Amino acid sequence: MHGTSGEAASNAFGFAHLWAAGDLASHGVVFLLTLMSVASWYFIFIKLWQGRQLRRAARASGAFWSAASLAEGLERLRAAGGNNPRGGTGRHGRRSPFVCLLEAACRQPVRADDDAAVTAPLQARFAPSEQMERALRQQLAVTQLGLEQGLTLLATIGATAPFVGLFGTVWGIYHALVAIGISGQTALEQVAGPVGEALIMTAAGLLVALPAVFAFNAFGRANRVFLAELDAFADDLLAFFAHEATASAAPARALPRMAEGA
Repeated sequence: MHGTSGEAASNAFGFAHLWAAGDLASHGVVFLLTLMSVASWYFIFIKLWQGRQLRRAARASGAFWSAASLAEGLERLRAAGGNNPRGGTGRHGRRSPFVCLLEAACRQPVRADDDAAVTAPLQARFAPSEQMERALRQQLAVTQLGLEQGLTLLATIGATAPFVGLFGTVWGIYHALVAIGISGQTALEQVAGPVGEALIMTAAGLLVALPAVFAFNAFGRANRVFLAELDAFADDLLAFFAHEATASAAPARALPRMAEGA
């Protein structure tokens, strides 16, 4: 009987006992750490799935240049898939960033229209090559913004979760010492148990922060690599349409109409 009661007393400490003996502040710390962990893992899985789609779209960008026409190249890019990092719903929410770049380039004129130069809006008064460069740059900025969604939250969780856990530890140690002082018992087991129990909060904060920090660094590097590939594709498109404008006097307007009707 004495052995059983002694074993029960030795197992009286742990997370369950910490929760049962905790107050509103300690419960709030546990809830906040749980919310942080769920949010970080949600964005980690979303970014992993998005990265897989984008890598498949990047591999298909090479097949675009082996196509016989712009229409065929567009179909190859569409067949590769790859969700638009900008998000959204409908047909505009599930286009590859490479498709978005191509359509943005095709919507621009390839040669100047002198008759409409005076009445055209300011954005249409650039040279055709400058209009196309401006459209591609804006599309790259939109894609970069979409790629960075969720990364700020991961960085915030990685930076703040250890401090949230540390606050829970300090709060738990404070209440444990107050309870020991009131009881008047200063034996080692009376101090070590509650203090060690409070340190669980610090460990929980680190467990929440580490995956978020690793994911933030990994996704940041993957985004930089993908944006470099996308930027190279935009430069190639700019050079291609500049060559087409030189080789032909007719504006290439068939592809945008086909893209809009698809």
